[in-house]
Amino acid sequence: MLRRGAQRPAFSQPANNREVLLNTAGIIFAADTSEKFVVRYRHAILIVLLVIIADQFSKFYIKTNFYYGEEINVLGTWFRLHFIENEGMAFGMRLSEAATGKLILTLFRLVAVVFGFFLLKRLVDKGYRPGLIICGSLILAGALGNLIDSIFYGLIFTESSFHIARLVPFGEGYGQLFHGRVVDMLYFPLIDTTLPNWVPVWGGKPFSFFEPVFNIADAAISCGVITLLLFQKRLMQKDAPDSKETVAAE
Repeated sequence: MLRRGAQRPAFSQPANNREVLLNTAGIIFAADTSEKFVVRYRHAILIVLLVIIADQFSKFYIKTNFYYGEEINVLGTWFRLHFIENEGMAFGMRLSEAATGKLILTLFRLVAVVFGFFLLKRLVDKGYRPGLIICGSLILAGALGNLIDSIFYGLIFTESSFHIARLVPFGEGYGQLFHGRVVDMLYFPLIDTTLPNWVPVWGGKPFSFFEPVFNIADAAISCGVITLLLFQKRLMQKDAPDSKETVAAE
């Protein structure tokens, strides 16, 4: 019972049904959006892991079963496994012949990979389309794959110059930390011929396409970059808001 003259406690007015609906929709949308971003990032990391596993498995197999320079035909003569190593960038390109150049390149790769993971998460958080996330994942995986070679292979493998390399205890390999050589093995000489004599400058000379020897990490980088260049406008857009987002915005 209330004493005479006492004020009744003030109760808030029931919220408008539309306001309740909008608040509920906003909460549901925020939860769904957060879950969607987590799933996308997990998928991106899964792509990176799958490429790394395939890349490292192929390199370990070639390194421990092939002599340096050994070549076998896989499909006719246009797809071959040809074991070489390089101390430079993709497709055997080099920054410098000196050890300092190799160290600079490896450190640059390390910084690029760390930044790549941060950028990939930002792309997911910003809601960009899955195609862009996949391309970014492929590029990141390729960079990480070759980085692993550069950092660790000199520490865990013996030389491949005159015999098949062996996996040795950590630190007993052919080189130092950050000075490993990248393993390449995929060779696709789709065209291997001699140019006709009437061709200016190069007439009568051997011609081969595609000549560079590469690895799965290089292929992942190339696929990601080429796809981005060809479909840049489409991939650089964000996902269109769904019906839940529209209701929450109202």
